Amino acid sequence: MHRRFLEDFAVGQVFQTGRLRVEKEAIFAFARQFDPQPFHLDEDAALRSPFQGLAASGWHTAAMTMRLLVDGEFRPAGGILGVGFDELSWPRAVRPGDELHAQSEVLEVRPSKSRHVRGDPCSNHDLQPEQRSRTGLYRESPGTAPPRRGIRSIVLTLSV
Repeated sequence: MHRRFLEDFAVGQVFQTGRLRVEKEAIFAFARQFDPQPFHLDEDAALRSPFQGLAASGWHTAAMTMRLLVDGEFRPAGGILGVGFDELSWPRAVRPGDELHAQSEVLEVRPSKSRHVRGDPCSNHDLQPEQRSRTGLYRESPGTAPPRRGIRSIVLTLSV
C-alpha cells in the first residue's frame, strides 16, 4: 500500500482494516499494566460488575483500534499522528473472543487554520465497541505548495 498525501484524500473515501481477535490473556495483561480494576483482572469480580462478565478496558480497546488503523488501508504519509479527540466512547463491552474491525470514512479535507507545520485531521471512528472523533497530523506531498516550516497543515475529518 502506498502512503497518501493530503491531495490523495477526498470526502467519501472509505478505508478498511483487517480483523483482530481479542484474547482473554491480552485483556488480563493490559489490565495488570494499565487499568488494574477488578472487572478487567478477575472473572468472578467481573461477573458481579456492571459488565456481568470479563471486559477489556476501554483504553485497551483504543490501543487495539490504533493497531488496526496503522495496519489498515488508511496510510497517510508521515503516519497517523493524533493531536486529540473530539469524542471517544465505548458503547458496548469488548469481550474475550470478540473480533474487532474498523472502517474509516473521510468526512472533511481542508488546510489547517492555525498550523503550517502539521496537518490536523479530525476523524470519527465508528466501531461497534468504540466510537471516536479525532484530530491527527497529515502532510501534503512535497512541492504541492511552499511549506513554511517543512510540512503544510491539513485537516482531514474521518469517520471510523
